[in-house]
Amino acid sequence: MSSTSINTERATLETEAPSAGASANSPSRNIATPSRRRRRIPPNLFGIALGVAGLAEAWRAAEPTLHTPQAIPDVINITAAVLWVALVVSYAAQGRRQILADLGDKVLAPFVSLATITAMLLSAALAAQVFEVGRVLVVVFLAVTIALGGWMTGQWFLGDLDQDAVHPGYFLPTVAGGLVGAFAAAEVHLRAVAETSFGIGILCWVLLGSLLLNRLFFRPQLARALFPSLAIELAPPVMAGVAYTALTGAPSGPVAEALAGYAVLMALVQLSLVPAYRRLRFTPGFWAFTFSYAAAATDALEWISHEHAPGAAVYAACTLGFITVLIIAIGARSVVAATRGQFLPATPPLNQKETS
Repeated sequence: MSSTSINTERATLETEAPSAGASANSPSRNIATPSRRRRRIPPNLFGIALGVAGLAEAWRAAEPTLHTPQAIPDVINITAAVLWVALVVSYAAQGRRQILADLGDKVLAPFVSLATITAMLLSAALAAQVFEVGRVLVVVFLAVTIALGGWMTGQWFLGDLDQDAVHPGYFLPTVAGGLVGAFAAAEVHLRAVAETSFGIGILCWVLLGSLLLNRLFFRPQLARALFPSLAIELAPPVMAGVAYTALTGAPSGPVAEALAGYAVLMALVQLSLVPAYRRLRFTPGFWAFTFSYAAAATDALEWISHEHAPGAAVYAACTLGFITVLIIAIGARSVVAATRGQFLPATPPLNQKETS
């Protein structure tokens, strides 16, 4: 079996829960040991906290138009922080060996950066309440994110990377990390740091974007478990727009308009993929939709607030309502799956994976 096939199967194991129709008397269950049935916390689950934090930013962006209370994004951010802490503790509890295995995995490695990206976003929100503490945390987590992105890029140079193993999650360590870092640094008044981080995000987007589109256009379709990661294609232009607004104070000028134009194109691409998305069985991978779409909603709400167009309140309410309902629906479906034991995958011990 090729290394790509092994990685694709691992991605499926890490993102798809047991089928609801699996029989308790099936042979695989009869021979399973307790260690085999342990519940795995794959790194893509950090997308849960990131998606919730993204929803808080959308609510904050809606405030100038809809005059929503500040308490709502505050409560959402607290929820995201609790989820982040729980996920970090659970993930770390799997041990150093498992974390290193994830960092070396061609499919899973990019998702590890979700932990620090989420921390940057939450630190920026904390700065609104405790500025100095939030500012220090933004710097710390931005430094860790950039260091992790640099290390991963170096490993990809050396790692005999198969193009078929690449997926839109490869945007996360450097593109999303740089653009979220730019937004977070701008929020805590570190303009030079924000501009530097913005440059990292934009340049990595240009360089990686062409490679990813080439892979998506001309290579076999992504594995089913990774198909929701196509939503990440929407994230770079909308997050760049949000970061640019944080840097300049308003979504205006040719740069903002160019980013908005490409964001509209990518939004249309997402609409064209809806029939394919609807055929997918629900998995934790659906959380890939949440932050990308929340960032798109935030970007749209900032434009609505800036333009003061007729009917702005209606547009803002529809945008905010859509993203809120979407994330609540994914959250509710996750809770249902978790109560049925179908959310977290049961995986074999690490040493068995390595010899398979």
